[in-house]
Amino acid sequence: MRRIILHIDMDYFFAQIEERENPQFKGKPVVVGADPRGGRGRGVVSTANYEARKYGIHSALPISKAYQLCPNAIFLPVNMELYQKVSENIMEIIKKYSPVFEQVSLDEAYLDISLTFLQKEWGYQKAEKLAKKLKKEILEKEKLTSTIGIGPNKLIAKIASEKGKPNGLLIIKPNQVKKFLELFDIEDLSGIGPKTAEKLRIIGINKIKELKKLLKTKLKDMFGVVGETIYERARGIDETPVTSEEIIKSIGKEHTFDRDTRDPEIIFKTFEEIIKDVYGELISNNFSFKRRNRRTGSKIRW
Repeated sequence: MRRIILHIDMDYFFAQIEERENPQFKGKPVVVGADPRGGRGRGVVSTANYEARKYGIHSALPISKAYQLCPNAIFLPVNMELYQKVSENIMEIIKKYSPVFEQVSLDEAYLDISLTFLQKEWGYQKAEKLAKKLKKEILEKEKLTSTIGIGPNKLIAKIASEKGKPNGLLIIKPNQVKKFLELFDIEDLSGIGPKTAEKLRIIGINKIKELKKLLKTKLKDMFGVVGETIYERARGIDETPVTSEEIIKSIGKEHTFDRDTRDPEIIFKTFEEIIKDVYGELISNNFSFKRRNRRTGSKIRW
């Protein structure tokens, strides 16, 4: 069945909310994350606005490095209670536009309007009007900008929203997918992280156009069953459905030390506490977990 998928992504979400709450911050570099402590802080950047990004500051950057790059930036702590409330308001708006809705994180979601397309003979022109209406409603009610990508599947819609930022709307029709993907970096494909990209770059693969030249058997030899997914996504193929079911794929805990340490007693004591926390959450939620053999694709459950 022909699909039309929307990916809605809020622009620099945490920092944009802080700008909304504090209009005096507008036009200034704003960084949300750990306390920089004058450049000696631990932890990382959660979100930076576009003014801060001009200095090279981005999500997951060590907060000490962010401070070095722009010591005059406005550094703010994470106000998760506020961000979650705003997210709930935005998701309630998005849900009204299609019954097939999937929230991915606090600031992004997918809509599948394929059924609407079939019932009302909507095409990409109508999808564009719907997206503009959605962006306008979010802006009017929450005073926040968003970017929407539209495509024939989740993969293309997400990449379109990433390339359409900020405050944009980018539509990629099925006959445009091949040309759209080819010039992008391999890490623009979901599923290709730094380690996978590193293995590909070693053999001279940097762009999706080059990735498409590799045989499926070669990718499976390199990455196991994941190689088949990489092969398909390099061609813009993604049959993953938009679903409202929340599937927790991983549980993680972290701890940031106030200062660097090589003391094994401190490290292993903290490590044991993290393991206990993760195990406790697994048990309390009645989760099972598994490991996949990368070569054969078979699963071992615990």
